[in-house]
Amino acid sequence: MLDMNLIRTNPQAVVEGLAKRGYQADLTDLLAWDERRRALLQKNEAVKAERNKKSKEIPMLKKQGQDTTPLMAQLKDMADQVKAMDEEQSALEEKIRTALLALPNLPAPDVVAGGKENNQVVKVWGEKPVFPYEPKNHVDLCVDLGLIDYERGVKMGGNGYWLYTGDGARLEWALLNYFVQEHLKDGYTFMLPPHMLTYECGLTAGQFPKFEEDVYRLDEDSFRFMLPTAETALINLYRGEILEEEELPKRLFAYTPCYRREAGAYRASERGMIRGHQFNKVEMFGYTLPEESGHMLQELIDKACRLVEGLGLHYRLSKLAAGDCSASMATTYDIELWIPSMNEYKECSSVSNAMDYQARRGNIRVRRKESKKVEYLHTLNGSGLATSRLMPAIVEQLQQSDGSVIIPQALRPFMGGQERLTPKA
Repeated sequence: MLDMNLIRTNPQAVVEGLAKRGYQADLTDLLAWDERRRALLQKNEAVKAERNKKSKEIPMLKKQGQDTTPLMAQLKDMADQVKAMDEEQSALEEKIRTALLALPNLPAPDVVAGGKENNQVVKVWGEKPVFPYEPKNHVDLCVDLGLIDYERGVKMGGNGYWLYTGDGARLEWALLNYFVQEHLKDGYTFMLPPHMLTYECGLTAGQFPKFEEDVYRLDEDSFRFMLPTAETALINLYRGEILEEEELPKRLFAYTPCYRREAGAYRASERGMIRGHQFNKVEMFGYTLPEESGHMLQELIDKACRLVEGLGLHYRLSKLAAGDCSASMATTYDIELWIPSMNEYKECSSVSNAMDYQARRGNIRVRRKESKKVEYLHTLNGSGLATSRLMPAIVEQLQQSDGSVIIPQALRPFMGGQERLTPKA
């Protein structure tokens, strides 16, 4: 949620900032509601003060034997005025809150305007694999190696689902173990949050109300839903709380399946595991002081890159343009894996800084040690990592001429020392 004070004092800067996303903001009504609300507040407080003053006169007048009927009528009229102003003020506050919840985050000053065509590649690691033979795509490789049963996955869950089997299930679990091990080494706290969340969780994360239809809703009355990412849970850990400055930063990570109800048809090239309704992910999350969030953003980027490099996979790191960042994020960097059969890069991790946008929505604050001042903190998140793009990249980039696939060194301890995956007879 954006700061209403910023909108009030510098609306043009807000309009220009949101325009970098391609979002055309009209703040006319919002500013009018805010002006009316503040005027009402001032008038209401004045009437209440006058009413309180006159109320104190009644005992004195009665003691003097004077008729209090005119004053009582005046007090009743004041009470009616206060009630009407309270009701109008509440209605205006709800309008203002609804309007603020609908506005996306402002891009950070160093984020360029435009859509994905303006994304900037800032790092490339490793070399694109070159094959002296005709390489296979990940779908055929996963079937030949007995890693994934696509047909039975669809039979059980429908389109957009798959079934890990045998070495495929072991490789998937090895990836998750590798991520968990590395995050624990870095001193991050391991979390296993609920998979079913309340509406307030989506609202705080910034996914609701705009993207309510993109989640799997479970309950028509209370609007519980299946989490689309652990970020949606972790941002709500301290919702409505005030943390002490010495408690920050908080470095967390969580493992969950992610449930996505994505609209539209998939491209033919995105078959297999490239896009699905359920996939596994380890998510990193940070709560930090505003002045430290830039450092934590770089820390999360470095961690995600290091995990991919530990697997020996060629990737690139891109800084997203404003229009390609999600609505809640001020800055986002994507780690993109090279998928040879698709001849393109596919994102396996997004690392983002929401700054105080989510904290305002969830009323998450920090109390400064010296001044005791209470202010909104900053929140950050990053995939560390999502597995559904890693499996295709591993089997395609590390495939051999005999149809086998080399298992990355980092995963072998979790695979019983196994060094390669071989085709099933």
